[in-house]
Amino acid sequence: MTQQLILLKNPENLNKERNERHRLDEALQINKPLATGYYMKEDLRQLWSQKNKEKADTFLEDWIARAQSSGIRILQKFANTLAAHRTGILAYYDFPISTGPLEGTNNKIKTMKRQAYGFRDIEFFKLKILGIHKAKYALVG
Repeated sequence: MTQQLILLKNPENLNKERNERHRLDEALQINKPLATGYYMKEDLRQLWSQKNKEKADTFLEDWIARAQSSGIRILQKFANTLAAHRTGILAYYDFPISTGPLEGTNNKIKTMKRQAYGFRDIEFFKLKILGIHKAKYALVG
């Protein structure tokens, strides 16, 4: 696993057998902008654990200000993106739902589409998609 992928992992998911914690610490000591970006990423995870929308808004505002003053161009650009999507991000506190299940279904559909490459029976494809949907909800209900 490359250093890049280690940076994307949550600290609790670092592999002890692969010595990932030590490798991550070494990389962060060598590169200050990298360390800043990594710790800002970890700090941003706290957004979702704020008690209410107002606290989340304050937290996000502070995070954006720190990112913009970091001097790291890509972090500043990401902060601008978060600021532009602030309303949608904070809407989670009004309706705390995830698009994870929908994204999972979309991935299954894409996989079926690749597997069926060259077939022209669109009606059968629609039935297969409905089959995914029914099977998923049969397990839930």
